Amino acid sequence: MEALVTSFAAALAAEWGDKTQLLAIALATRFARPAPIIAGIALAALANSLIAGIGGSLIHDMIPLRAISLFVGIALVFTGGGAMLRAKAPDVGTKWRTGPFLTALGAFFLVELGDKTQFTTAAFAAQFDAPLLAAAGATAGIILASIPAVVAGPALAKAVPLRGLRLGIGIAFLVVGLGVGLSALRLV
Repeated sequence: MEALVTSFAAALAAEWGDKTQLLAIALATRFARPAPIIAGIALAALANSLIAGIGGSLIHDMIPLRAISLFVGIALVFTGGGAMLRAKAPDVGTKWRTGPFLTALGAFFLVELGDKTQFTTAAFAAQFDAPLLAAAGATAGIILASIPAVVAGPALAKAVPLRGLRLGIGIAFLVVGLGVGLSALRLV
């Protein structure tokens, strides 16, 4: 259960103000049909999270527990650093001639592939040896962070100080990641 909750919280926090949330806003503006966009995002998030969960499960079997803890710390620092960088809306899918579902599915899958949330999900799957729970938690967190972007569209970016939010989230991830990493190295 820890894998589910931890992955959910990390994904939900990491996605706020991220390029994937900006992509969701762009898709909402382009198509103005929230249901198929959310469905496409959900399927893409599930696919990416399952890839991360399986990867984390493979890592769990290959390295010792202390190294897994260091991997989690590095993933959290990576997520924090990525959250603090300025995000801009990717132009993936802007010229595709597919409908809202396929465009959301394809664009979201490509943008999220190798993203900080996928890396963190793999780390939690390795730490807890629970790939399906880590994937389910991350998927739910990604979807929950994307729904306001799809429903509110550009109004979300005006109503929520995304830059300040990203900075605060990034600092939190950095502090926790450094703590986990230092603990794994037995420096604290």
